[in-house]
Order: sequence, then C-alpha cells, then structure tokens
Amino acid sequence: MGGYGSGRRWSCKATTSGYYRLDVRWLQRKGLLLPGRYSPLTWSRDGQPIGRINLRSEIDRVILSYRHRRLDESWQEREYSVTLEWTRCYYGGSRPWFRCPASGCGHRVAVLYGSVIYACRQCHQLAYESQREPAYRRALGRAQAIIERLGGTWADGFPDRPKGMHYRTYRHLLQRYEYAEACSWPPSLLKALHRR
Repeated sequence: MGGYGSGRRWSCKATTSGYYRLDVRWLQRKGLLLPGRYSPLTWSRDGQPIGRINLRSEIDRVILSYRHRRLDESWQEREYSVTLEWTRCYYGGSRPWFRCPASGCGHRVAVLYGSVIYACRQCHQLAYESQREPAYRRALGRAQAIIERLGGTWADGFPDRPKGMHYRTYRHLLQRYEYAEACSWPPSLLKALHRR
C-alpha cells in the first residue's frame, strides 16, 4: 500500500486524437451509407486538407480506398471493404455499425481509426485523450459541461434555472456540479491549503 510502483500508471498508448476518425453514425446522418453512393471524404486542420479517403457504399458494406505511406516509404494504394451491420432501435429504425476489418478482430464498433488500415481502437491500441487527464481535470471538465448545458459560462458561476427546466432536474445538476467542482482541485493545491 503506497509502496514503490503503486498508484496510477501512465499508459504509453497513442491517443485517438492523432488518428483519422471514420464514424458510421456521422456517415448515416449525412446519407453516405445509401447503396451506390460514392463519397470522397477529407480531413482538414486549420483549413488545410491533411487526409483523404474515398468511400463507396453497398448494401451490406462500404469500400474504402485511399493512399498511405509510412515515413520515407513510397505511397501505397489501399482498397478493402468494411462490413456493415444494422441493429434495431427500441423506438423504431435501425443503427449501423462497422465490423472491424483487422485480421482476427471483427468487433462491432461505431468508429474506425485510420493508419495503414482503418481499424477499431483496440486493434490500434489507442487510448482516449481523457484517459490521460488527471482526475481533477476530468472533474473540472464535468463541472464546466454542466454550466454550459444550463446556458452559462464558467466566469459567471452557476446559472439560474433555465425557463422550462424542471426543478428536480435543476437541483440534480446543481448537486452534480458541486461534487465535480469539489473534486476539481489539484492535489498539490489541496495540500498547500491544508498546511495553512
């Protein structure tokens, strides 16, 4: 308890933010999963294109085609299919999923991350950005999100109940905010305050 090597272990995994992201839910909302549809997709940073992929939709799959290279190697053309699976929703309709195309995987996922091959987060051994944040930062983010949900800003403090919001919902959000705010102090600052 508290000995050498105990405590939180920092992962050496790369994070999802460094990879191109292909979200099947976004593709469906944009109508890009309709059979026979051909869609060139681009990723950009600061208004400049940084990545491109061509997506061709069929009844039960999408075909991805793109060029890829590693460091100083030459460009390689890639084209392969990703199986789509549809599940029924409780209140009607259906939801699409990708089946991860990586060899030996086949997990049902909503998002594929691009590298040499577009595959699920587990196949690329990726962590979410939030998994790298200390607990107090995550708590601070939760507190800020509650304030923004109520239409306020961090500088103005906790906002009044919005018109039309149920009192019980507002009180519940206030309790969640107070708990998150109490957890959002960095441990080093708390130690300094206790010493005074």
